[in-house]
Amino acid sequence: MSKKLRYPVMTALLAALIIVFTAYVGHIPLPGSSGYLHFGDSLIFLAACLLPGPYAALAGAIGAGLADLLTDAVRYALPSVIIKTCIALLFSAKKDKIVCPRNALALLPAAAITLGGYFLAEWIMASRAAALLTLPFNLLQTAGSAALFVLLGLAMDKAGLKRRV
Repeated sequence: MSKKLRYPVMTALLAALIIVFTAYVGHIPLPGSSGYLHFGDSLIFLAACLLPGPYAALAGAIGAGLADLLTDAVRYALPSVIIKTCIALLFSAKKDKIVCPRNALALLPAAAITLGGYFLAEWIMASRAAALLTLPFNLLQTAGSAALFVLLGLAMDKAGLKRRV
């Protein structure tokens, strides 16, 4: 595949995987909210380790935004687009491995942005009490996605995937 097409095609493929992992794989609705637990962030982290920043941000924004539109979480589409764009920009595709110290450390600010972003969105759209109620679930979702990212990233590193991209 030509270099000119490689990144747009990978962006579309990863956006589609983000939709699937957000809206369908492990999709668990949150009590008292229209939000849900999912593993889509793990694919956003992977996209950000495989693609240059603008492409990774686009894959994350499109994937998360469309997943919210396809589920009962339509009101979260705009916050998701903003939050997922921000977290995608924290990781680096310039390293030889997906799971490297820089990308492992990026999981911490990604969690902070996710928790803070959805806390603020929930507070604005509902109430402070609702925002506080969803905080532990958002932490669980972020931790689960981080763990899956590490597992998938290590497997991809062992297979030498980064060299082939």
